This record gives sequence, C-alpha cells and structure tokens, in this order.
Amino acid sequence: MSTLSHMAGAIVDAHAQLALPPSDAQAIAFHQSEPVYCAAKQAARTLGFIETDAECVARAWQARTQRLGEFDATTWPDEPVDFGLAPHPRAHAFAPCPLSLGLYAVLPDAAWVGRMARAGVPTLQLRFKSDDEKTVQREVEAAIAAVMGSRSLLFINDHWQAAIRAGAYGVHLGQEDIATAQLDAIRDAGLRLGLSSHGYAEMLRVDSLSPSYIAMGAVYPTTLKQMPTAPQGPHRLAAYARLMRHHALVAIGGIDAERLPKVLKSGVGSVAVVRALIAAQNPEATAAEWLEKFA
Repeated sequence: MSTLSHMAGAIVDAHAQLALPPSDAQAIAFHQSEPVYCAAKQAARTLGFIETDAECVARAWQARTQRLGEFDATTWPDEPVDFGLAPHPRAHAFAPCPLSLGLYAVLPDAAWVGRMARAGVPTLQLRFKSDDEKTVQREVEAAIAAVMGSRSLLFINDHWQAAIRAGAYGVHLGQEDIATAQLDAIRDAGLRLGLSSHGYAEMLRVDSLSPSYIAMGAVYPTTLKQMPTAPQGPHRLAAYARLMRHHALVAIGGIDAERLPKVLKSGVGSVAVVRALIAAQNPEATAAEWLEKFA
C-alpha cells in the first residue's frame, strides 16, 4: 500500500462517524500535489463529502500539517486559521445577536409569530410566501407588531427590503439569495443577518460575509424543501460547530424532540423547527416542553 493510500485510510478509519453515502459521482480533482492534501482529499471523498467540501477539508488538513509540522490522522481539522478564516472581531461584521438563540421557530404568518411570541419562544422567523409587495409589507409589519412587548427576536425570511422598511430585528437569507440581496443595505440599516449553509464550502462562503448567525443543515431528512446536499447528521454538525464556534449557530432540518438532545450536544446554540410546533396538537404546550430542554 502506498504512503498516500495508507494516510487516506487512516483518516477514514479514524472518522468513520462522519461517513455518508456518496452524494455525487464526480471524479476526485486534485489541485495540489502535496501528499497530505491528496490523502485528505481522497479520504473526504471516501467519507461521502461532496467535491467542494472535500476540497475545503483537504486544504485545511494540509495547512494544519504545515502549521504544526506533523501529520495527524486522528484529529479532524477544526481550527479557523487552517480554513483561512479571518479572525474575530471583524470591522465590517453585521450587528451581533445572542450566541445562543435557543429555540428558533420558523412560522408561516404574523398570527403564528404572535402566538409563539406569547408562548415565550425566544427566536422567531417569519417565512411568508407571497409575490405581492404590499401583502408582504403588511405581513412583515404585522409580525413585528406581534412581538412588541415580548422578548422574542424576529427574523424575516427573504423579504429584506420589507424588513428594512419596517425596522425588523433581522433578516434570514438562503444561499440562493446572497448574490441578489443588497447586503450592504441590510448592514447599514443595522439589521442582523442570518445565512444558510449546507457544508464546508458554503460555510466558508457565508463566514466571509460576517453574518450575525449561520444556519447549518439539513441535519436530518426533511421534506419541507429540496436540499442541495444529503442530511449531514449530528457528527458532521459537531465538526461544523467546532469550526464556526465564534459565530452564533443554528441547526435546522428534521429535528424532533427525540433528536434534540444529540443536536444540542454538537455545540450549536440554537435549533430551528417548523413542523414540530405548527403541526403539534397543542403548539404552546409543545413549545414549553422544548424550552425546558434548552434550560
């Protein structure tokens, strides 16, 4: 067995808990020739990381090896410097939010926002679907009014212009919205910004924008929306959380009451839920049960 294959095998054996079924058939592309980089790239692909994420892992492994002066197969890279992340604090960061956002309810309209604010859920997101600008503006304003007098923090999904006009606490954007939204306008208005990510490459992309929080998922299978990657599982979530520990972190995707303790052990400070509350027979009682688990 070659040295490279031996190194790659040692990585795979030491981190089998991170393995997922291969999610693409793309051939491994090596962009460097260093043995550690090549071994880590091969190992990451064997463990089921998509090509772009495997590239991030391989470069980080190579950087760590150079920094420490030795190759270590047993420890997964999780130091921000090895992934090329800028140190904190950052001059152009978005306004901060609490590192631990707690239970985070994603809700379809202002009525639900008010209901969960009264139930004491600390973080809420209005995910209102409409193409009519006036309808969106009214719903955003109603949602903001619904949390007035409560301790709940409200993020507006997608509709960043309406959120700015209404003076919302924050905005949440998906990967597909980053290129089209005017991020400078959101920052200049003093709004917090949450961004979605689905693996290493997307995490590094959103980290470079210095958002208020980073959402990571999907942790478990979900049918609510088509996801760009396979469910990442709690072990990968924990690796992501170690790397992004200087950010507020939100886990999302298929998380129910049974899975919640394992997700919280990953190190994230918040868990986002959709159906767990709005589909519950008694949403207020369910919220109270979940809140106890965060105490």
